[in-house]
Amino acid sequence: MSDEKIAVVTGGNKGIGKEVCRQLATKGIRVVLTARDEGRGKTAIEELKAASAETIFHPLDVTSPESIDKLGTFIEREFGHLDILVNNAAIRTDQGTRGEDVSIDTLREMMEANVYGPLAVCQRLIPLLKKSAAGRIVNFSSGMASLAKMKGGSPAYRITKTALNAVTGILADELSGSGILVNSVHPGHVKTDMGGPNAVRELEDGADTPVWLALLPDDGPTGGFYFDRKPFDW
Repeated sequence: MSDEKIAVVTGGNKGIGKEVCRQLATKGIRVVLTARDEGRGKTAIEELKAASAETIFHPLDVTSPESIDKLGTFIEREFGHLDILVNNAAIRTDQGTRGEDVSIDTLREMMEANVYGPLAVCQRLIPLLKKSAAGRIVNFSSGMASLAKMKGGSPAYRITKTALNAVTGILADELSGSGILVNSVHPGHVKTDMGGPNAVRELEDGADTPVWLALLPDDGPTGGFYFDRKPFDW
């Protein structure tokens, strides 16, 4: 098994995911950038290479068990272990809806991508993370998931990200003592396709805390929810 640190970033072809790949790669970590669209993924690889951030691409659809298993097999074969998993891939298709009228089909589709997918990826890759001396899982949540700050609007997105926070807490507790630290992150309102035209934060700002969590020391926190490297209200 190589001593090289290996990271997997889901949804790494654009936005904060791509910036997380860039920041990790420039720190000497071997980054596997994953995305559903192979063309966009390979374009992102070339863009990062031009920015002096070498990464490798592997296709991944987090809603497909077969696709998840292929990624796991690839990591096993090529590296024998995994050090960092960043669950960034997500969808948001409920803008402008309310809890009283959101389509259950919309909620179901978003649960598949935003909750079941990240959990399934964790389940497949945790055995590889257990082979690391310092396994880290970072789940991309949102300030809209905070029960303490819960409001209306975008109900499916809020529900799925709140559920993902529950996944974080469950896995953090179950993996306590294994060397794997599991945390959620709220990146803030970042200038991305999902963030929209009114976003105020740059990609570098949104990626800073996820990268910090991915590189926590052995005595770092687990089972937390963080914004700008500080605890955020659940």
